[in-house]
Parts: sequence; structure tokens; C-alpha cells
Amino acid sequence: MAKIMATRRAGDIMIPIDKYPYIYFTATIRDAVEKIRESEIIVKDCQSLPRAVLVMDNDHQILGVVRRRGIFRGLEPKFLKTMSRNHRRQLFDLQIDPGLADLSSGSFTEAVHEQANHPVTEIMSHITDTVNFEDNLAKIVYLMLTRDVDLLPVLKDRKVVGVVRSVDAFNEIAEILHKDVSS
Repeated sequence: MAKIMATRRAGDIMIPIDKYPYIYFTATIRDAVEKIRESEIIVKDCQSLPRAVLVMDNDHQILGVVRRRGIFRGLEPKFLKTMSRNHRRQLFDLQIDPGLADLSSGSFTEAVHEQANHPVTEIMSHITDTVNFEDNLAKIVYLMLTRDVDLLPVLKDRKVVGVVRSVDAFNEIAEILHKDVSS
């Protein structure tokens, strides 16, 4: 199986950079939300929504990535951030107060709207790891595991040409396992 894994390269499984959603570093959290909502990624005739959006500088170089979970954290109202974890847990315990099910009005919504205007750089994760176009699947999986990342930019001649997501690597491994079973 290791021999088969080594034959697939980052360039084979990546999403080309022009097909992956991105925003510029001057964007707001609101812009990141809209970009994710309006984007779709098509790989092998399968459509999916991105879990993240890339953040680019003015020279179109990747600075970082904003994930949906980061957006949730960035939109958390300041008044909730100052509370203890236990108090926050009680605040959202629907068994204690069934009225919490409707959080779409009042101070929560106002606070979320305010937070949405913050710069996306406040919630962006910097990208520190990359793979080369010719790197094999085993290296991609290794980096994803050891660095705890789910997206790796792919470089060719020191220029970002695409990204490999953990789901892309997973699908390649699933394909390998499927071939092993059917042979």
C-alpha cells in the first residue's frame, strides 16, 4: 500500500488556486462569511461547500486561512467572552430557559453584527506548512497529522498553485482501500 500512496502527488489531488475561495487581508469577518456561503468546490464531479477561505495579500500570496470555527469565535459577542465558561454554559442551557432557543433578536444579534465588521486578520490562522507539487500522498498525510492542519498550500517553483484539503487526501486513501478490496 505504501507504494501506491507514494504514486499520488500533491499536484494530482490539489484544487487549483483559482478554484478555491479567497478574500484579501483587508476584508471583514462578514466578507469571509459571504465568500464561504457563495462558494462551491467541485472535485471529481462532486460539489461541496468550503470549510475555509484563504486570506491573500495584495501580491496574491496566501497569508492565512479562515475556517468556519474561527468565524464562530470571531462573531462571539464581547459580553459572552467576559463570562466564565460555567456561566456561559448555564446561559445557553435550554433545559434551564427554553426561551434561549430564539437568539435571533436582541443584544446577541446586535453584538454579532458589530463583531462581523472586525478585520478578518483577527481570526485568521497563519499558514506555516506547505507541500511541493511533486510531494507524495504519504508526505501530505504525515504533515496533516503532525502539524494538525486540514489544508496545505501546494507550491510549484515557489509559487502557490493550489491547495490540498484533508478531505482530498482522505478520498485518495479511500480509493486505495477500495482498490485493495476489489482486487
